[in-house]
Amino acid sequence: MAKKKSDDVLKDNANGVIKNHMIWSMGAGFIPVPIADFFAVSAIQLDMIRQLSKIYEINFKETEGKAIITSLTGASLARLGASAVKFIPGVGTVLGTLSLAVLSGASTYALGEVFKKHFETGGTFLDFDPSRLKNYYNEKFEKGKELARELKKQHDEGKTDFVSTASAESATESTMSPSLVDKLKELVQMKADGVINEEEFEALKKKLIKE
Repeated sequence: MAKKKSDDVLKDNANGVIKNHMIWSMGAGFIPVPIADFFAVSAIQLDMIRQLSKIYEINFKETEGKAIITSLTGASLARLGASAVKFIPGVGTVLGTLSLAVLSGASTYALGEVFKKHFETGGTFLDFDPSRLKNYYNEKFEKGKELARELKKQHDEGKTDFVSTASAESATESTMSPSLVDKLKELVQMKADGVINEEEFEALKKKLIKE
């Protein structure tokens, strides 16, 4: 019974981490620059894997983690590039941003579910086979879109604040500040206002994501 209870606690903590990072990813989806979107979501997803590794006492490997993210989310995150439609004046701007938030959240949710399943069965980074888990990722990505749409609806109705909700419901100590999205938004605005140039923007963005 003790082991069952322990497993339940691990699963609850993992589910909390996945939900928090899914919400943060959706917040990142509102940054009005595609490259910032991609880097923000990738940083959030890597942090999620780091926290899941800690929960299941798995030795975290950043290089392998990044490679797995790219392998599993390649198709779904590639759609973030397609979100450039949001720069089209008028309706396209709104629709592109909304779609991006849902895709970002769904991708993060699916990735988290894949790692949770792998770690629950005793897997590590050394025996992680992206090709074997791709179908499971795709399945969870579809479910993630439904969950993300519901969260987006709650947000639109003023019932959910992406960043503050994730902070309030945090099940484990986060190594990533939930203000990452806000800081990236500030950098984008500073660049738009001419306070910093392209080179300075890139340097500050990379420094921020590595923190």
